[in-house]
Amino acid sequence: MIEVRELREMVELERVDALFDDIWHFGPGAPPITIELMRALSHAGGYVAGAFDGDVLVGGSVGFLAADRTLHSHVTGATRRGAGLDLKLHQRRWALERGLERVTWTYDPLVRRNAHFNLAKLGARPVEYLPCFYGILDDAINQGDESDRLLASWPLTAPHVEAPARREPYDLPDPGDAGDAVVALADEGGRPVAAPVGDARRVLVAVPGDVEGLRRSDPGAAKAWRHAVRDVLGGLMAEGHAVTGFSGKRYYVVERA
Repeated sequence: MIEVRELREMVELERVDALFDDIWHFGPGAPPITIELMRALSHAGGYVAGAFDGDVLVGGSVGFLAADRTLHSHVTGATRRGAGLDLKLHQRRWALERGLERVTWTYDPLVRRNAHFNLAKLGARPVEYLPCFYGILDDAINQGDESDRLLASWPLTAPHVEAPARREPYDLPDPGDAGDAVVALADEGGRPVAAPVGDARRVLVAVPGDVEGLRRSDPGAAKAWRHAVRDVLGGLMAEGHAVTGFSGKRYYVVERA
């Protein structure tokens, strides 16, 4: 059973730093957060937590208070299945205890499992597309890719968030099931192919099956996906259309206004 608790001591923060490096293998001087900043955030009332399986640290998360009664989760990593969900649920309880209304975080829109976890499992929704938000990242996972990110917003008291947080079923229909959905960006043979959607009210935007593997095996294809999703999904969001879900573990669902 995984236990999540807040961390404050330097020896604990050093373990989180080591866990993050084991996950991402950051280059020298390029971690997403330093031990010293974790210490400062924890002391100042920010969010620094670890997930433990017995005495083994299997996940960590660091966040800070943001505007509009929000906790912004800056970095979260886990090495054990289930630890990511436990960390998110701990974040939710922590935020609610402090009168906060939402948790936000950024994630790579090309990573399917993260999109499914964030949108389909947690019920968060992307509210902004951020091109190359952190610049070029050279860690082992990003492989020099441009760091496009989606800003996800998690409304902590919405019914579709509260029920799963209580481990109760919630009948949230797959938004891509409707017959009127039109594919705006398709995966054809591992390559992105955009298509006209006419006046379709609901459109689907595909992402690659394994962009992390693609960065190693075919960097050109990974770059093509990056720019295609930026143009299609980012373009739709810039026009004011809403991302309402992630369908079939492969498509963003966008409702056009």
